[in-house]
Amino acid sequence: MKAIILAAGYATRLYPLTLNKPKPLLDIGEKPIIEHILDKLREVDGIDEIFVVTNSKFHEHFNKWLNNFKFDKKIKIIDDKTTSNEDRLGSLGDVKFVINQEDINDDMLVIAGDNLFEFSLKDMSELFKQKGTTIVALYDVEDTELAKQYGIVQVDEKNKMVNFVEKPAEPKSTLSSTGIYIYPKKIIPYLAEFGLGGENTDKAGNFLEWLHKKEDVYCYISDKKWIDIGSIEQLERARKSF
Repeated sequence: MKAIILAAGYATRLYPLTLNKPKPLLDIGEKPIIEHILDKLREVDGIDEIFVVTNSKFHEHFNKWLNNFKFDKKIKIIDDKTTSNEDRLGSLGDVKFVINQEDINDDMLVIAGDNLFEFSLKDMSELFKQKGTTIVALYDVEDTELAKQYGIVQVDEKNKMVNFVEKPAEPKSTLSSTGIYIYPKKIIPYLAEFGLGGENTDKAGNFLEWLHKKEDVYCYISDKKWIDIGSIEQLERARKSF
């Protein structure tokens, strides 16, 4: 299995903190966000390589970080060649970029680089082994107003995805996608197919909205803490919590 950490955003909502520093390298509890994520990836058996996909603006920042960081799995920094918020590839675009550049034909664990969470990726990977299909990690935000800010999922009694809406005006659920996905390698051709019909290929959520109508997608639901660091307020909350 390969792991892909999505770290190519420009985090304009966190300016000036991220004007000259990528969000995943901001410190939480005396170490960067990305190192919290890597601690979680240690729990997953079978990962043999980790790709951190970033952009031309922050590529050297991640190289410098990696030169001073030791880890027990191979980590490779990838530049997606974008230079600004206007030409960014988006989360799904970056996944495709890494697959094509590294010629990946393997299962993949994809995780947004601004994620902080307490639940175990080992449990999520065990569910993946049982189902053999796409698994999405969900967290119940327990507030319909808050749910309007996220990709919201509805599941059946077996936790199979039956609906996905990105930032719904009227949420039918409060189960939020956390930006953590496990894709089996059989899904790679679907990634290539998606977008040929003119779909919005920026967000991974748009792909899930399309994919669950073609293939079973199951959800790993946790009530343990999850924080999406999208604003200075959420960053401060994370620093207090972790």
